[in-house]
Amino acid sequence: MFYQWLETQRALMRSIDAWASLAASPWGAAPLAPRNEQAGAPYEGDARLASVAVPGFDWLYRLMQATPEPPPFGIDSVRIGRDVVSVSETVADRVPFCTLRRFAREFESTGAMGRACVLLVTPLAGHHAVMLRETVETLLEDADVFVTDWANARDVPLAEGKFGLDDYVLTVERFLRLLAERGVHVLAVCQAAPPALAASALVAATADTRAPLSVTLMGGPIDPRLHPTMIDRLAATHDIDWFRRTVIDVVPPRYAGAGRRIYPGYVQHAAIVAAHPHRQVALESRYWATRMSGDANAVAASLRALKEYSAVLDMDEDYFLDTLRVIFQEHRLARGTWSIGARRVDPATLTTTALCTVEGDRDDITGAEQTHAAHSVCSAIPATKRLRMTVDDCDHYDLFTGPRWHEVIHPALRAFWLSRGQDSRRRSRL
Repeated sequence: MFYQWLETQRALMRSIDAWASLAASPWGAAPLAPRNEQAGAPYEGDARLASVAVPGFDWLYRLMQATPEPPPFGIDSVRIGRDVVSVSETVADRVPFCTLRRFAREFESTGAMGRACVLLVTPLAGHHAVMLRETVETLLEDADVFVTDWANARDVPLAEGKFGLDDYVLTVERFLRLLAERGVHVLAVCQAAPPALAASALVAATADTRAPLSVTLMGGPIDPRLHPTMIDRLAATHDIDWFRRTVIDVVPPRYAGAGRRIYPGYVQHAAIVAAHPHRQVALESRYWATRMSGDANAVAASLRALKEYSAVLDMDEDYFLDTLRVIFQEHRLARGTWSIGARRVDPATLTTTALCTVEGDRDDITGAEQTHAAHSVCSAIPATKRLRMTVDDCDHYDLFTGPRWHEVIHPALRAFWLSRGQDSRRRSRL
């Protein structure tokens, strides 16, 4: 399989990485260790960092490394108003394919949101959850944040079983029930939107008082039939067997999940870079510009951004193919025909939960109206509990990072959540 061949080539290349590092060092191009990688602190090393005469050596050094591991979130503090507030990271829950990370501020919130928290449901679409680090930092201005950190399938032993789209929904449902007494605002990004909405509906169907305070869906394919993008058309015009034959691979022996059939992260990353080369170029350009400037803090930040974007994960075959079939080919959520086991997914069970949908007008991953379609399937939510946003001059990544996120989307979400503050105060402490 190609996965095994790729690992072999990387092993051969790593055998000369010492040479690449040595060759780069005299020019100041070798990657230098930060003082505190957890915090993304400035780099130590000699002043030659400011003069990168042979930048290609550094690029070669990074290329020769093994499949990149994700950097840690490393959020030690956030600024809230004029104060710098310490943040602690702990594990709130864990299942074989996901870790629920809790980011807690050092003080208890006494504002309108009370003890309510935000559950950030991250997409399982090739990148690690840490790519949403900037999103988490921003959300910590409002409340404690819980993040679904999905496991790299190559690291999950076969004994733990397979993982499909239904398992994703059940995992999110488990986390929602854990946080229900506290009061939770759900924020789902990209491909996380359909399963997050499904999990919220399952909770509401069994205990309305434990339903989320709100559900916010950003750039997610609730109904991919509307204004289909290139991704939607690819999924719709090829059958499942074609994808199984073309992109499914097997984890090689060196990993804990050896033998597991997966959709490799490197394939997804290649597809993303091919579709959005400007983003990769921008990240690389920013990195080299900061190295030339000699600003160690800027170098640390730009290198972190590169690592976050390039750190990819493998998806279990069942999850990848289920998502294609259920969401993109059979449109079960939009058509009301999706069931998880014996339970039907019925978004109309959401009656007390507020709903917000956010789209970017230049999003070429999730087409126009695909996310807003949630308002149609969630038919029982009162008009007073709905918010529909289409952000101008905004692509897919702008939804959760950069100026559009900070200046337009997050302030609107904060106001939306605060409007639900009275409900959150009725909830008991977790």
